[in-house]
Amino acid sequence: MYKAVVTVNFKKSILDPQGTAVLKALKSLGYQNVEDVRVGKHIEVMVNGTDAEIIKKEVEEMCKKLLANPVIEDYLVEITEVIK
Repeated sequence: MYKAVVTVNFKKSILDPQGTAVLKALKSLGYQNVEDVRVGKHIEVMVNGTDAEIIKKEVEEMCKKLLANPVIEDYLVEITEVIK
């Protein structure tokens, strides 16, 4: 069994209103050294299988079809084997 961790964020060219709000809040709390904040999604998918490369390709398909919007979001897929 493998665990796929998917991190989804807006592309750099897309405005991130939630990130902007968090940045302003951090500045108001005194964290003046914070330059930028981007808020994204963290998704964990448990997948049965024996080949990490095949599983990674399947999860990337999931991202393109459902988990991310490839027009405005980038995603990163990390696969780790889960030992029972």
